[in-house]
Amino acid sequence: MTTEIAIHAREALIERSIPFLEEVKNMTTGTEVERWLNENYGPTSELYRTLAGLVKMGVQDGWAANLEIDGPTYRRSRIAEPSERTLHFSITAVYMDSNGNHQGHADHRLRGQYHGHPYGEFNLVVPVTPGAALNGPSGWCYGGWTAPAPGSHHYPEAKGGAVIALFYLPSGRISYHAAPQE
Repeated sequence: MTTEIAIHAREALIERSIPFLEEVKNMTTGTEVERWLNENYGPTSELYRTLAGLVKMGVQDGWAANLEIDGPTYRRSRIAEPSERTLHFSITAVYMDSNGNHQGHADHRLRGQYHGHPYGEFNLVVPVTPGAALNGPSGWCYGGWTAPAPGSHHYPEAKGGAVIALFYLPSGRISYHAAPQE
């Protein structure tokens, strides 16, 4: 893939995200918004299919989720910084593949880096492996949306194979800090 094609695909993802961000910019994330997102923009919607296709292409072509956090099975990248253009949302992609991880969980899930959502998060969940899921506030999401509320915090977790999370953060706010004692 040429750099020019990668830039064009990245720009297409950003451009397609802007009308969505315009629609959700005044919403407060949580279970009601998560339900609304899945009813209006679930996996059969044009928006979901377009964004999922673009971010999957980005991961495959190496311009999205290309920075290793914990080896090749846990990667992320910032696609767009918060700006006036993106209505002050950041756009980030995370790739998690639970296959072959050595964390020792009975269900073979992959647990990522503990973090908090000071202003919440709109999170598009894209299974790469059929049956793969990302854990969200309402449980395991096998495709669709999660919407952690402002002030929430968690370990991101994937199971059943590879999944991509394309997430939108108000003001780009995410906080990485030590996890509480378990």
